[in-house]
Amino acid sequence: MARRKDIDGSAGVPTFYGKELRYQRELAGLTLQQLVEGSFYGPSHLSEIERGERRMPAELAEHVDRVLKTDGFFQRRCEDVRKARRTGHAAYFERVLEAEKYAASIEEWSPTVIPGLLQIAPYTRAVVQAAQPLASDAEVDEKVNASTARACLFEGDRKSPEYWVILHESLLRHPILRPEAAAEQLDHISALARRRRIVPQVLPWNCGPHPLMVVGLVKIMTFADAPPLAYLESQYSGDTIDDPALVQKYRRSYDWLRAAALPPEASLAMIEEAAEDYRNGKQTS
Repeated sequence: MARRKDIDGSAGVPTFYGKELRYQRELAGLTLQQLVEGSFYGPSHLSEIERGERRMPAELAEHVDRVLKTDGFFQRRCEDVRKARRTGHAAYFERVLEAEKYAASIEEWSPTVIPGLLQIAPYTRAVVQAAQPLASDAEVDEKVNASTARACLFEGDRKSPEYWVILHESLLRHPILRPEAAAEQLDHISALARRRRIVPQVLPWNCGPHPLMVVGLVKIMTFADAPPLAYLESQYSGDTIDDPALVQKYRRSYDWLRAAALPPEASLAMIEEAAEDYRNGKQTS
């Protein structure tokens, strides 16, 4: 029998939401598997929501309300959970921030800036200060620390997602850091590749027309227990796409872009050569 006294709102909005979900599920006498039947999500996804570790997608909340006959409660309240933001990140990025931790694969195209998952702190600081020149030191530090924390995805013994990134060659040739820091940034990418945590490719500057040339950053994520997502970001906004047909179009374009880029081995050699040039003073910031 589920007990109301187990629900403690002081633990935070996501935890409170998850405990209420578990209470209602057990009250209905349903297992995790039974509750997700008929949705596109797996029982592990629902279990993580109940533990307050994952946010509830709106379509899953609608399914849960229908099965549990909770009169739209979870669909209404999942917006409250979404608003329970983590510091240091924009509200529109919250869904992606969480999804990265559970992704089976991440494919990213970044034509103008090194992706956040690969940035070292000086690079992140330069990007933040350029975008927000009037931000206080405390505000900049908060964003840098939040970005650095994301990089733990590739650290330790935990199983990281299969991460594939395509960088435009201009990111190697036109740095935003001093030469020694630019070399350190490229060394970081190289080290992750050498440790087989990521697969980087470089799109040559003279490749001509190519897929995804009219968009900025594109991130495509797949999951073992949920439908895939695509994320597009511009300067002050981001758009998370979960329409399967549209996500598939972005995945197809990414495959064509991958074919236009240099092979991984040649790309890694170019990254390491550029890092060495910065160390030797052959390129200047």
